Amino acid sequence: MKRLGILQNWNNKIDTFSPYFFFPFILILYFFVSLFDFGKIEYFEVKKNVLWPILVGLASYLAAVYFVQRRNWSFPSFGLKFLRGKTTYFLYVLGLIGLVSYMIMLFTGQVGIADESVRRHLDPKLNFLSSFLWFAVLFLICDRVVKEKELTRRRKQIYAFVLFLILCLLVLMGYRTPIAIICFTCLIVIHYTIKRIKISWLLAFLFVVGLALSLFGFFRMVTEDQTKQFNTHEGPDVELSEKEMNRDLMLVRKINETPKWVRGLTEASVTGKIVLSKLMEYTDEHGYLYGKLHKGIFSTILPGEQLSPRMEITEMVNSITVETGKYVTRPGRTTTPTLLGQFYVEGGYIAIIIGFALYGVILSMLYNQMKQSGFKSYSIISYAFITTIFMISIHTGLLDLVFLLMIGYALVSGGIERKQNI
Repeated sequence: MKRLGILQNWNNKIDTFSPYFFFPFILILYFFVSLFDFGKIEYFEVKKNVLWPILVGLASYLAAVYFVQRRNWSFPSFGLKFLRGKTTYFLYVLGLIGLVSYMIMLFTGQVGIADESVRRHLDPKLNFLSSFLWFAVLFLICDRVVKEKELTRRRKQIYAFVLFLILCLLVLMGYRTPIAIICFTCLIVIHYTIKRIKISWLLAFLFVVGLALSLFGFFRMVTEDQTKQFNTHEGPDVELSEKEMNRDLMLVRKINETPKWVRGLTEASVTGKIVLSKLMEYTDEHGYLYGKLHKGIFSTILPGEQLSPRMEITEMVNSITVETGKYVTRPGRTTTPTLLGQFYVEGGYIAIIIGFALYGVILSMLYNQMKQSGFKSYSIISYAFITTIFMISIHTGLLDLVFLLMIGYALVSGGIERKQNI
């Protein structure tokens, strides 16, 4: 009973979304879930132990958070105080651009949920610009919630309906990442403005959202049009010995003993673990990239055919497994490298230390800014949004230019709208 009381007290007192708890908690949970692989780790012959990159990244992040908290650092106003109160005008412009882009995509048949081959071949410019629709709506609604002295039931219903409408549009597009961003950003804003979210509630929310997104991904997979070459599940054309073929067939049967929808619940984290291990193998053979991967984020907007960072990751990972007759990611599709994998391929443990320390510094400075401005300020939105992006990047990595621009806007606008709590 005494232990139960201690746990309940800890559950009530700790700030669930603080930088010293939330990000490390999700990182540990993500790789803990990957232990339930149902035989896929053995099938893909994962050799490299991912525990050491996890521990190094975690230690670097926590050290950075501790240092910034001790110094009480926060972001400045960037010399743009004259724009205070006017940053929302820019959001309306972005929202309009995003809406027009989305409508063009919708009326030209670019609805990703129709088939995976459609989602993977959307018009890149329209797809890029359409992202600003949900981004602008999310920030504008959160800004209204923060500014409301008394949030009436009717206004809650209106805001919830608008967000639900945006979520429906994203479902049609077939993209899970923005859905998760909206859900968790809103949850963190609610935590600091309306109702404190306990750790037990967070676990329940993670389960519900995780289950919904996993089943959404499972639905996308089972509804693929297998007559299209892009959707084929055939492996690489390589010759295997009879012993290798029998081993693979035995392992496939072992994997298939678990229903697909059950495997889908842990598939993201299991794939992330496999990818991280294979990237570690790749660097042993070919060396580190030393910034080439991140340079690709910006080179993709240049004219001419460019290889996106995620496609580059796909080629790296598959180059390790193709000789064994397997694809971790089917050709023509992109691979989520995990945040650890993204940093590791650039410079090994040194890059992980620098990258995770940078994450810790940014989140801790935003947290300090939020505390200084008060828990009913615009700073909450910046903190909630960037915390969510960083959390999701544990699986996806942070290799999309649009997300970097969104983070930049959140940082700058947060500094501009910052008000010292006296």
